[in-house]
Amino acid sequence: MSPKRHHFGLAPVRRDVDLNGVSTGSLTIFVKAPRLGTVKTRLAERVGAEAALGIYRELVATTLAQVASPDIPPNAVSLWFAPDDAGSEIQSWLRPGWTAHPQGNGDLGTRLARAVTAAFDQGARRLVVVGSDCPWQTADDIRTAWKELESSDVVLGPAEDGGYWLIGLRSPWVSLFRDISWSQSTVLRETLDRIQEAGLSFKLLRILPDVDTEADWLRWRPDGPSM
Repeated sequence: MSPKRHHFGLAPVRRDVDLNGVSTGSLTIFVKAPRLGTVKTRLAERVGAEAALGIYRELVATTLAQVASPDIPPNAVSLWFAPDDAGSEIQSWLRPGWTAHPQGNGDLGTRLARAVTAAFDQGARRLVVVGSDCPWQTADDIRTAWKELESSDVVLGPAEDGGYWLIGLRSPWVSLFRDISWSQSTVLRETLDRIQEAGLSFKLLRILPDVDTEADWLRWRPDGPSM
């Protein structure tokens, strides 16, 4: 995703870049259009669709504020959005130098595989992928993942609910996204099984919670939404 100009479709070729003498990688962020009734649906069952939408917007803003850190070069960042007609709706989330791409159709595994393949086709060597459900993740976590990918094939940020909030790769091993029970508590375990079957090395980062329920949200914002 020249200042004030953003790209939709495939990004220009990008490779790991040096920032103050420190090598960094590429970063892909999965987001959804901020549409009423389509985001944080489990949360909406408790707080209502309007409040859930406001919470989702805040989660995205928190994630992107972390990513806008001086430690993460703008030309390393890509937003992959859904649905595919949401380009205009995510414009305000883009920073200069970022690129934006539609996720395309298919389940989460298919869409992750598509984004990962595109990133490596465009020159990535160490790719980190995150979503916007974990406001506790920081720029330091992303930098740590890039660093760990110097010696590990895969890096995972385990989530408390049995999934993961970050995955890092140094090659497009799309088999890690096939036949996974997405949105279930077995996602991390199944992914680790795929890693073992492929004979890959891996590193686990710190365990963090996601925000999927009202209790999760109040853990992050004890005083309620700041909307």
